[in-house]
Amino acid sequence: MQLIMSHNNLDFDALASLIAAKKLYPEAEPVLPSRLTSEVEHFITIYKDIFPFTKIHEVDWSRAEELILVDASYLDRQAEEEAASLPITIIDHHTNETAAFQHIRSLQNESVGACVTLLAEHIHARSIPISPLEATVFALGLYSDTDSFTIPGTTARDLEAGAYFIRAGANLKVVDQFRETPLSHDQQRLFQELLENGEQHTIDGIDIMISASDQDYYTGHLAHICKKLLQVTGLDGVVVVCGMGNKTFITTRGQSEQVDFRALVDHFGGGGHAQAASASIKGVSAAEAAEKIKSKLPDAVVPALTAADLMSSPVRVIAPETTVETAVKMIYRYGHSGFPIVEDDRLTGIISRRDLDKALHHKLGHAPVKGFMQRNPVWIDKTVRLDQIRTTMMEKQIGRLPVLEDGRPVGIVSRSDIIQAMHGRQPSASSIRSSGPVKRQVAKTMEKQFPPELLTLITSIQQVADEQNIPVFIIGGIVRDLFLNIANEDLDIVLEGDAPSFGESLTEAYGGRLKVHQAFRTATWTTDSGSKVDLTSARTEYYDFPAALPRVELSTIREDLYRRDFTINTLAVQINHARYGELTDYFNGLDDLSNRKLRILYNLSFVEDPTRILRAVRFETRFSFQMEAQTKYLAEENKQLLSSVSRFRLSEELYRLFTQSDPLKGLERLFSFQLQDILLASPDEPADVRRRQRRMNRYRYIFESRGVVFPEAAWVAVMLFMSAPDSAAIAGIRSYAMNRQEEKACDAWLTLWTHTEGNHLPFRDAHAAASHIPDWAAVAFAAFSEEASLARYVWRRLDARHALKGKDLIEAGFRPGPVFSDMLFEAEMRKLENPSLTKDELLAPFIKAGHTGI
Repeated sequence: MQLIMSHNNLDFDALASLIAAKKLYPEAEPVLPSRLTSEVEHFITIYKDIFPFTKIHEVDWSRAEELILVDASYLDRQAEEEAASLPITIIDHHTNETAAFQHIRSLQNESVGACVTLLAEHIHARSIPISPLEATVFALGLYSDTDSFTIPGTTARDLEAGAYFIRAGANLKVVDQFRETPLSHDQQRLFQELLENGEQHTIDGIDIMISASDQDYYTGHLAHICKKLLQVTGLDGVVVVCGMGNKTFITTRGQSEQVDFRALVDHFGGGGHAQAASASIKGVSAAEAAEKIKSKLPDAVVPALTAADLMSSPVRVIAPETTVETAVKMIYRYGHSGFPIVEDDRLTGIISRRDLDKALHHKLGHAPVKGFMQRNPVWIDKTVRLDQIRTTMMEKQIGRLPVLEDGRPVGIVSRSDIIQAMHGRQPSASSIRSSGPVKRQVAKTMEKQFPPELLTLITSIQQVADEQNIPVFIIGGIVRDLFLNIANEDLDIVLEGDAPSFGESLTEAYGGRLKVHQAFRTATWTTDSGSKVDLTSARTEYYDFPAALPRVELSTIREDLYRRDFTINTLAVQINHARYGELTDYFNGLDDLSNRKLRILYNLSFVEDPTRILRAVRFETRFSFQMEAQTKYLAEENKQLLSSVSRFRLSEELYRLFTQSDPLKGLERLFSFQLQDILLASPDEPADVRRRQRRMNRYRYIFESRGVVFPEAAWVAVMLFMSAPDSAAIAGIRSYAMNRQEEKACDAWLTLWTHTEGNHLPFRDAHAAASHIPDWAAVAFAAFSEEASLARYVWRRLDARHALKGKDLIEAGFRPGPVFSDMLFEAEMRKLENPSLTKDELLAPFIKAGHTGI
């Protein structure tokens, strides 16, 4: 017997999840816990005949074979003991909670607003019909747990689930009726008492009320009462502590992103959402619990973001005598919307892009900026909070605020920084902060996934960095793959210092070789054991024109990460001893990894480096990611810029695309963007290309079983398959060859086409044209030409090539000489035409003709 269960104090999301799980497990028995919230009790009283449940005390545990646990990762103690030995399937959306069971068969633990969303996705995927009443209950659970899609944890998946329920006939009047149940007389009395007893506490600018009450009887709807208190007081958060009989209940509600009550209720064994968490305890009065909560209240407040967290630094400034024309060039170069103006190391003014544009319009490009700057600019210090910065910008109608320290500019906060902080990040299980960099400790994950040799290498780098007091980070694909559970030992290091000098220090300390690229401030250190480490100075890049190679300047880790391609590649792990394993995520990369989304960091990303479009296609096919809407739109808008990129740079990306994942998948994504029209002068129809690649996949499987090796150079065959079947198109793919092996293959294909034009050739003629061509290249051409006899030719030549050897001629009495090659080639020809010929039969014509009869 299967059982479906959930947590105590059953709420509407848990109730909806029990009913939804029953749709997925029709033979299972849904079980109600010992305690329900009052609103759920009201609902079940009306609908108990339609939705029959087993009560927890009625369960025959001796018959239980499996437990399906929804909207929870734990049960009350008695049920947990009974279920301890059962195989368990868990479906939960509280990703911060750890399952307390030993026999977990399956765990779906995803960060969405409501658990019923996860179950609805499975129901919809299996095309299981749901009735309007079931859809109404599911919507009730969804609307309740997401507070009508307004809590920060709500995701697009929740809204899609809501649309699914409404299409299925959900009655929103019923949803509203049960979700907003009026307070009873007892509940109104408790509400008034809690309001009067409330004590307000201010922590880091956040106002939270704690209110306690003791009574001998149980009053339901405490969460609803707490929510009403929050609405009435208008505070950032409310904590209600109510003693009811032999238990004390703790309920919280918040409306500021700086409030996260999970850590607070965790002290009492509770859980829930950041702004809606709860717990229940025994043997502790409400007053005692409230005192403990006061001491732990700082745990519920996320430190406010300040100017120091938001500002761009080091700040780029200009002098009062800088010309308007020069300032405009700098704005384009750095992507800024204005500059502070500094004289004698002191801020004297600020100028915006709008002011500069007006000056240019009036042909004043030669004039100094001091004539157009805003004097006595508004400024802030590093301790000013985000909300204060936002208020200042709105009140003063300004878009950038210099950050001063001792009168000197140390940074600048722009509108973009504020927008990024307010909207650039969605709360997730991995982070309780809603803005600013996410911090996470991943040292244990590194120790688990990285091989010992790599960890030793990291320790060596750490020691040199600590000696020189240089912040040093692991970045890029190796960090991304750490979260994707993909093996990756390509160590990319970024340091806030000079990479070539750091590389010299590593070489002095541990030996090895160093290759320096001064123009890009990078170096590659190769250890004595052969391990390679790419060292990069944290830098800012700018581009003189689209598709140009970048110019670089030294900068900070944040600015270095900002120049990266996608948010999933902006994760940095510090490896200095004091902060070893601390991951920093400035750009929401963790959430995008979790949601399998590709997102560029800024709108000019594809303009500055169009090869990122091909890289996006590669990540989509390799990791089964998808470009988010804006990224996809910009890729389509800027794809023509690929025509200005050098063939070698395009080849590097195409090589990775077709070797790191299934070439067919890569082709499909290229076709979806119609990139073949940009990459090739004469591309063929996608249907023909697909057919050739599928044939190549079959041929490759067959010929590898005969020992044919397909080297990395074989990727260029995909470019052949994409080309139209004519000499000019085939000749054009040679420009994509990256080495001599690939060039020879392209030349061979052109030669073959000249001889065959895709038509049938006798084996003798085919061998005359293709004997010098590597087996893999001949197989690729056979797949391209669609002429089956060419594949049979390659198959036969694997045997013919070794049917007769030079030593066989010597043993037959022939004297070695130049004629040997002609004799062996003739033997191959005859073996191709008649595979049954033996070695003696191949020798016979030569013996009969004698030494000079060839």
